[in-house]
Amino acid sequence: MKTVVLIGTLDTKGVEYEFARNRFQKAGLKTILIDAGIIGRSPIQSDVTNEQVALAGSSDLQTLKNKNDRGFAVSVMTKGVNQIVQDLYKKGELDAIFALGGSGGSTISSFAMRNLPIGVPKVLVSTLVSSNAASFVGESDMALFASVVDIAGVNSLSAKVIANAVDATIGMVNGEKVDIKNNKKLVAASMFGVTTQCVTDARKILEENDLEVITFHMTGTGGKSMENLIRQGFINAVLDVTTTEICDEIVGGTLSAGADRLTAAVEMKIPQVVSVGALDMVNFGSKNTVPEKFKNRNLYVHNENVTLMRTTPEECEKIALDIATKLNKATAPVTLFLPLKGVSAIATKGGVFFDQAADDALFSTLRKNVGNNVELVELDCAINDNDFSKAIANKLIQLVKVGK
Repeated sequence: MKTVVLIGTLDTKGVEYEFARNRFQKAGLKTILIDAGIIGRSPIQSDVTNEQVALAGSSDLQTLKNKNDRGFAVSVMTKGVNQIVQDLYKKGELDAIFALGGSGGSTISSFAMRNLPIGVPKVLVSTLVSSNAASFVGESDMALFASVVDIAGVNSLSAKVIANAVDATIGMVNGEKVDIKNNKKLVAASMFGVTTQCVTDARKILEENDLEVITFHMTGTGGKSMENLIRQGFINAVLDVTTTEICDEIVGGTLSAGADRLTAAVEMKIPQVVSVGALDMVNFGSKNTVPEKFKNRNLYVHNENVTLMRTTPEECEKIALDIATKLNKATAPVTLFLPLKGVSAIATKGGVFFDQAADDALFSTLRKNVGNNVELVELDCAINDNDFSKAIANKLIQLVKVGK
């Protein structure tokens, strides 16, 4: 019998969880209900008590009540729930995970969900979906349902929302198993609109050589997802053509993937081919969202929701130093390719972001600072030229074969 783990602050959401649990059980599923509440006594019985959760979070329930610090309590219960969920998953007692919540319940349950592998059904019904979805989902494959009304009792509206979310979870659990047999090595490739041609052409070559390519859109979340999957051991090699998220991290754009972008492949010691795709741009929203200090810069309105800003020579030096510092720590094979005639579709000669001084600063800083462990290849073409795609693809094929 398959098992759904339910996480809830039962002191305030007991009736709702009783409704959800009954619906799961009527569908023939076993349930394990974890109580993460601390304010009062739950009106229903749980399978894992809030005292057990507090202990798993390295505290105890009475201490949390005496301390009377909601933030601290949520932190402890988040840690405790995550530990219990991980233990259940490792023991094979978790086939799906489900939660209902406001800010506290959503925070506690979503942390445990994010730490489960991709493919495990994860469903969260929350009052905060429309305003704070990214912080809950992170890089996971979590399904979110907006509660529409507050989760405060089972009424004619909330019952429909909860039932739909429960039924969606049941469908995921009971659905036909996806069994795609794949003995090919997996390659993660980073892509942006302005490097699409390069990655598309390279992917064709890699696939013709019996490699499976998974592309990621470098929107901040895309880079985080790629790094996360690399760290989970899913990826065998990386074609990191588009390192643009580093611009946003260093300059202050909206699509940063965090300070540890470009570190997972180094840590996991897998081969990688890296390039400087879209390092000519920093991303913002609509033009009126561009910070005042950047108003006089070279701005390009990509569409009504995206405004791009050309990086300066000084910024390119900082970006290059960050890349060099990270790649210099690699012990597995790494090759860095420089497309000397343009790092994006709009940075070639005559393009809106063509800036020879900025490119020279980027390239010269990389030349001076990459270590002997990094093979540096310079090509007299633009990043989207077919010769460049062929070169990076063939190099990665070579590195993968050496790795075998």
